This record gives sequence, C-alpha cells and structure tokens, in this order.
Amino acid sequence: MKAKKKYVCQQCGFESVKWMGKCPECESWNSLVEELLFEEKRAPAVYNKPRLLSEIQYSEEERIKTELEELDRVLGGGIVPGSLVLLGGDPGIGKSTLMLQMGGKLSAMGKVVLYVTGEESEKQVKLRAERLGIVEGRLYLAAENNIEVVESYVRELLPHVVILDSVQTVYLPALESPPGSISQVREVTYRLLKISKETGAAVFIVGHVTKDGSLAGPRTLEHMVDCVLYFEGERYQSYRVVRAVKNRFGSTNEIGIFEMKEAGLIEVKVPSRFLLMGRKKAAPGSAVVCTIEGTRPLLVEVQALTCPTGFNLPRRQTSGIDYNRAVLLIAVLEKKLGLNLTHEDVYINVAGGIKLSEPAVDLAVATAIVSSFKNRPVREAVIIGEVGLGGEVRSVGYVEKRVNEAVKLGFKEVIIPYDNLKDLKTGGSIEVVGVRELKEAIDLALD
Repeated sequence: MKAKKKYVCQQCGFESVKWMGKCPECESWNSLVEELLFEEKRAPAVYNKPRLLSEIQYSEEERIKTELEELDRVLGGGIVPGSLVLLGGDPGIGKSTLMLQMGGKLSAMGKVVLYVTGEESEKQVKLRAERLGIVEGRLYLAAENNIEVVESYVRELLPHVVILDSVQTVYLPALESPPGSISQVREVTYRLLKISKETGAAVFIVGHVTKDGSLAGPRTLEHMVDCVLYFEGERYQSYRVVRAVKNRFGSTNEIGIFEMKEAGLIEVKVPSRFLLMGRKKAAPGSAVVCTIEGTRPLLVEVQALTCPTGFNLPRRQTSGIDYNRAVLLIAVLEKKLGLNLTHEDVYINVAGGIKLSEPAVDLAVATAIVSSFKNRPVREAVIIGEVGLGGEVRSVGYVEKRVNEAVKLGFKEVIIPYDNLKDLKTGGSIEVVGVRELKEAIDLALD
C-alpha cells in the first residue's frame, strides 16, 4: 500500500499538495489539514443486499452490562457491541479511574478487555488498579501510542471492550503531524471506528477538554462516534456527573452521579439526598425544586442572593441555570410583584454543580430571589412550576414522579401548578398545594 499526502481546507474543501497558512480559495487562516490518500489494488466490491427491517434480529440482551448502574443508565442500558464511545472531561476529573473500574468489572464477568494507555506506564496503571481492588479477570494492559500496533492487538485478542486513554496521545506513523493534531485525532478515530464495526468490539476513547469546555480536536470527531459522554464535576469536590450529549442507542437526558473516594468512584444510589446534603434549613434565599433528568427526578437546592449594588448597572450572575432565563424572571418579579431590583445585584446558584434547563424550576428560582430580597426564609416545601411573562404559573410534566421523590426525602409539603392537581394520584402522605399566580405562590411559600 502506498500513501500520499494532501492538504484540505476544512472551510471550503480546497486541496493542495503542500501546506499553506492561508487558503487561497476562501482566505481562511490555518484551515488546511493534512490527509492521506491510499493507492492500492482493490478487490472486487462485495455488496450487502438490502434486507427487510423485520428480518433483522436484535435483542436488548446483547448489551453488555458494566455493573455500574449509573454508567449503564447514561449509555442507554449498557454497552452496545461494535459501538464507539467518546468520554471527555477536564484533566484530573477521574476519566481514567472510571474507565479502569469499568474494565475491571467487565473482566471479572469473563469479558475480554484491552486497556491501551498512551499517557502512563504499565506500572502506573497497575498501581491504580490495585488501589481500586482490580486483581483478577481477563484485563489486558498495553502501553502503546502507535494506532497500527493497537489494531494488531485488537485483531489478535478479539476483546469485547477496548479502552484507549487517550486519543490525543495516539498517532499514525504515515502522518507527519504530531500526536494530538487535528489530522492525527481524526485519522485515529476513523481507524478505531472501522475496527469496532469489523470486530464487534465496543471501543471507548478518552478525550481531553479545552478551556471553553469542548472536546479537543475537530468538531467532526463528535459526529464520527456513536456516543459522546462528558465527565463533569468540581475537581476539589467529591461528586462527579456523567452526562450524554449524543447517544445513538439511548436518551441524551440521562445523567449518572458518582462520588470520588479513596477506593475509586462510588455510585450515588439516592442522588437527591446527596445533592441536598449540607443544606441550611430556614435560610433566606434557599428553595428546593424537583427537576427531571431523563427519567430520574432530582431534588436540588436553588440559592439566590440580593444585595445593594455600588454601580449604576446592577450585576446579574448565574451558576447552574440559564442567564437569560434568570433575567426574564427578575423582570417578571419587578413588573408583577412590584419588587425594586434595579438597584440590587442578584446572584443565583444551583447547589451541587447540577445544571438546570427545564422551565419547571422557574417558580423555585423566583421564590429564592424574593426570599433573599425580603430576608424571609422559605417554608420547608418543594416548589415546582413554570412562570409565564404574565405572572401565571403554568403546568409541568411528570408531576407524579416529582411529588413521589419529595415524599421519599421526607418533605411534608409541595407547591405545584394548579392545573397539575388533576394529574396527581399521590395519597395523603404529603400536602399538595396548587397555585395559579406567581404572587399567590410567593405569599404561600414565604414564612
């Protein structure tokens, strides 16, 4: 096989035999990327004949369970054979620990696992495996950076799962660019995609995250893989969240929650209790809301702080909720409740590092802001509802799940939109109050 190189502009598709800093076609800078052209004698093409959809057999039992229920949930119920999964996260967040734990559990179940490390030596990985309690099973370890050698390992061992840590350290010798460059990352990923489909092995590749929070490498990398997972969390806090942003085999709304301990990542079975840990009761500016992440209800604390501003333009800062949504709610409070927030800085935070995006958290956010502004604590209740621009409280979905989660955590009262009362079948173990207007809900919620 003979390989030739060419340089292709990633903006307009212009091709050149040599690299140029500026594309002469579209005049974009640093957009020419090295690519390979292979000249080889091709065998006669073999085509797969079209088949009826009803003739194709598939069973959910074909998925490989990792015995990490939080990870299985995010993957859509387990690992799909022949899939390519990309795991991204900040340095030091625990990506390697998660992958090694997963590999250890799979190998203990009799699955063949190949763990390829490009950043650490075999002894370093061995030390981590001993700390995690991984001592037996069919877990093969290789310290290798050449993708061609990795391919030979896969075809020789025929593993069920391949873990590559990380894709930025692996290279193809035929390319002159260094490991981690756009052309290298893309070519390595393509090779892994091809071998996963040919051998049926599920391939997990670990990727770094840039300063702006996106995966390092070309954006096309996310389109090449079957599933993209992000491993999130504060480096100096114990909780970790696995979130799917793309999944061809399941929902992208599911999250998995882990706690980092000395012995590795521990699954959080009751995440609501974990997220409310350390909450100060009867504190102004604090409200509890139940949000839905995929199919799971989560109780989360929303915090707000208002204080007089020293500038002509008051400051609005949010963490965990959309900034524009917060500004909209502040405008509704000023218009419909007559609150003078034009001279107040407003800070909003979602405790636990969870990001809330659904409108059902509006009422809790508005309640927390008013509570801080008036310095009056919120009643020990779960507050759920969407707030409209007219000050009305609109209905939300999955209200039965939300109320049941509040019951499990020991809450005695929940405030929901009035229109959702007809959908509720919960018994008398908790007091459910329906509200129609924002002012009505605020008056009810504040002690």
